[in-house]
Amino acid sequence: MTVTNETPIAMLTVGQLKKVLKLEEAKEELVKADFTKEKYVYGLKGIRDTFKVSHATAQKYKDGILKNAITQHGRKIIMDVEKARELFNGKGGLK
Repeated sequence: MTVTNETPIAMLTVGQLKKVLKLEEAKEELVKADFTKEKYVYGLKGIRDTFKVSHATAQKYKDGILKNAITQHGRKIIMDVEKARELFNGKGGLK
């Protein structure tokens, strides 16, 4: 039996219902991922969270491979996430 939007729930088997629910969850997660994609992150914490590294490594990245993706005004650090990922991948980092 083909499951469509008009198929009554009572007509589905447990397996079919699970499959439909998983598909809907996947669609919701994809939509959430598009909305939560940040253009900028702030501070060393932003670098740490983006690349899943320690504080010391984030400092090295800030002054090294990510230098062109970072703007700093006084103590405020702003990183362009997309540009930083491109730089990171171009320097032989993780993909």
